[in-house]
Amino acid sequence: MELRLARPDDAAATRAIYNAEVTGSTVTFDLVPRTVAEQREWIEARSGAMAVVVAEAEGEVVGFAALSPYRSRPAYSTTVEDSVYVRADQRGAGVGRLLLEELIQVASTRGFHTMMARIVGGHDASIGLHRSVGFELVGIEREVGRKFGRWLDVVLMQRML
Repeated sequence: MELRLARPDDAAATRAIYNAEVTGSTVTFDLVPRTVAEQREWIEARSGAMAVVVAEAEGEVVGFAALSPYRSRPAYSTTVEDSVYVRADQRGAGVGRLLLEELIQVASTRGFHTMMARIVGGHDASIGLHRSVGFELVGIEREVGRKFGRWLDVVLMQRML
C-alpha cells in the first residue's frame, strides 16, 4: 500500500469512491454525485495547507482522506476537519486507519492545533476508527441532516494535535 498526496488526475478514482457513498449511504450528506471536474476542483481547493491523501494498491486508488477547513471564520484557522473514504471492496483491511494516521501526521507537520471529525450517527466503524487513533467524543448534533427520508444525527469527535 502506498500513501501519497493526491494529484488532479486522481479525480476520477476518488470521485467513484465518493459518489458510491453519495448515492448509496448516509456517510456523506451530499445528495448529488460530483462530476470529475467538480472532484478535481475539490482536490485542488485542498492544496497548500490542506491536503488530500490517497492510498494506492497495485496502481489503483483504493481510498482517500482529506483535511478541510473546519469553519470559515479566521479564529478557526488552526482547526481542521477530516474525512476518510475507502472503496467498498477494501474496507476492513486497515486502509482507513493508514489514511487517517497519515492525515494526522500531515496536519501536525503543517501546524494545525486540532482535528475534528463529523460522523453520521450509527456509523460505528468510523467512530471506532477515530477513537482508535485518539479522537474523543465531544458531542452529538441531533437530527441535523436528512437523507433517504431519515433524520440523521452527527457525532462530533476531536483529537488535539
